[in-house]
Formats: sequence, structure tokens, C-alpha cells
Amino acid sequence: MLPSPTLPAYVQWMDRLYLAAMWAAGIAIVLMSLIIPWGVFTRYVLGSGSQWPEPIAILFMMVFTFIGAACAYRAGGHIAVTMITQRLPLPLQALLVWVVDALMALVSGFVAGYGTRLCIATWGQSISELTWLPVGATYAALPLGAALTLLFVVERRFFGDQSRRALMRYEEQLEGAAPAGGH
Repeated sequence: MLPSPTLPAYVQWMDRLYLAAMWAAGIAIVLMSLIIPWGVFTRYVLGSGSQWPEPIAILFMMVFTFIGAACAYRAGGHIAVTMITQRLPLPLQALLVWVVDALMALVSGFVAGYGTRLCIATWGQSISELTWLPVGATYAALPLGAALTLLFVVERRFFGDQSRRALMRYEEQLEGAAPAGGH
């Protein structure tokens, strides 16, 4: 599903980033799921474990976790405890939405900034099993995911919550198209 041309340009760009991030997170978890069994196979069946599967699987897990978390935030799929806030008066609920968005922006900005500093500080180091891979590269998903989350927070603040749009709820459309009583 492509972004709608009737949406503001910023939202269209966020749609593209969201789709790219979803694909990156999805590919990362698939590759991680393929690499881990290879490491188990070489260790327990062949008797000599490969050195590369664990660090590469951890790298993919970082991508899946931090890039996927940004997507979950935009889609409203993150954990949110609303039991108390839903019982508050509407003006107070609106204020708390602003507070939550401000805190999300603050935390995302902090993680993006300090995550970038971490990547730069560790770029000259290498992983012992994969000497060609800088340690800083393994941390890159942290500031990238935080920056993506920050962009989604800005979008939410200025263009509204996007979590109810079809792009974020495609699975519900698929369920609605399923034949009655079928799977």
C-alpha cells in the first residue's frame, strides 16, 4: 500500500519511512531466525561452532528491536496503560497526551544523540569474531530507531495520531476480507 497523495508531504514521507522500517525489521527477524539454527547445527551436529552466527544474529535483533519499536509506536502497537487516564476529564486527557509526546520526544532525542555518540566512540573497535565489522555499526540501530521514533512523535504532534489509518491496520483489512467462518 502506497502513501496517499492527499496527505501532507510530511505524513507521506513518514509513510515511506514506516514501510521501509517495517521491511527492515521484518527482514532482520527472518534472517535472525535463519542464522540461529545454523549456529546450533554447526555447534551440535558438526561439532565445531561457527563464530559468526551469534554476533550477526544479535545485530539483526538490534535492528528488529529498535527499528521495529519505532514502527510499533506509529502504529499504536506499543504498550500503553490507559486505565486511569481514560477516566480523567477530557481536558486533562489532552494535557497528558501532550506530556507523553513531550517525554517521548525528550527520550527519543536523548537516545538518538547519545546513541550516535556511542556509535562514533566505538567505530574504531572491532568484534573479535568479525574483525571487519566495527562495534559502532552494531549499535547503529539504537540511534536510528530513536531518530525514527522522534520523527513519528513530531508527526503525531503536528498531524495527529496515524495509528488508525489503513497503512497501519492492513491486517484488519485482511481479516475483514476473509470468507465467513474461514481462515
